[in-house]
Amino acid sequence: MIRHATRLAPSPTGALHLGNARTFLLNYLLARTRGWRIILRMEDLDGPRIKPGAATEVLTDLEWLGLEWDDRAMDQSQRGVIYQAALEHLVAIGRAYPCTCSRSDVERAASAPHADEHHVVYPGTCRRRWGSLESALAGKRQAPAFRLLVQETQVEFEDMFAGPQHFEPARDIGDFVIYKANLEASYQLAVVIDDASSGITDVVRADDLLPSTPRQILLQELLSLTPRPRYWHLPLVVGPDGRRLAKRHGDSRLSHYRAHDVSAHRLLGLLGYWSGLLEERQPTDMAELLERFDIGCIPVKPIVYSAEDEAYLTAGHKG
Repeated sequence: MIRHATRLAPSPTGALHLGNARTFLLNYLLARTRGWRIILRMEDLDGPRIKPGAATEVLTDLEWLGLEWDDRAMDQSQRGVIYQAALEHLVAIGRAYPCTCSRSDVERAASAPHADEHHVVYPGTCRRRWGSLESALAGKRQAPAFRLLVQETQVEFEDMFAGPQHFEPARDIGDFVIYKANLEASYQLAVVIDDASSGITDVVRADDLLPSTPRQILLQELLSLTPRPRYWHLPLVVGPDGRRLAKRHGDSRLSHYRAHDVSAHRLLGLLGYWSGLLEERQPTDMAELLERFDIGCIPVKPIVYSAEDEAYLTAGHKG
């Protein structure tokens, strides 16, 4: 019988904030109440955005909240050879190709509208542009990126929280980057390889990553990776403007609250309230949240970080 496993996968590109904390907490509660293994993985591939000391601070934040893990996987930055082998396989079977387009090139050439504020469907400019990697490199100052050739297909899966999902990747996504020009694997390629290596059966994350799932399922199939995880996409924490919680909404970093001596119990009380486990904002501990946890209590709509929430946390400041 397969033992289920999930992962806490922070990225040291900055400090954890309240939105991250809620997702990690719900992942932890779901795992502990169902007997899953929890694996910690540091997703540190985002080169220039990695901040010195951020990984240590992330671990401090998780431990301060009371989140524990059973094993720690190798950091992604140490697994380049494995990602390179996967890329070479995809190139060999004709499903990956070099791309020399810049972001501005893609935006100018794309006829498809923005799927969201960050994504433009790639029009396939380089699909048959280069006969080999050598020809793509000729006259270039840096290596090309590599894209997955996305064929006409449908991807359907049952999200364990968000319900049935249907995507047409060629229309919705287009050929997407799996290896960046700085010779790093993309998020999409790295996570599917790492999840399979660690035996991850359940991926719990915020629903802003829901559009990543069809990309990852395509890669899992092409690389024959198992197990294929179940996905649990949970609503985001957003600011009063409806946008994902960020600096524009004030300082919501866990390190900020720790520096002002807000107790972990107080912060857990807010996260528990946001998750439908407490009737009001009140200090609590992990034992109570584990006892009260019910996946059916989690709100299905985004959580809005309100003035009342800030007042509750501010009341816990000691200076």
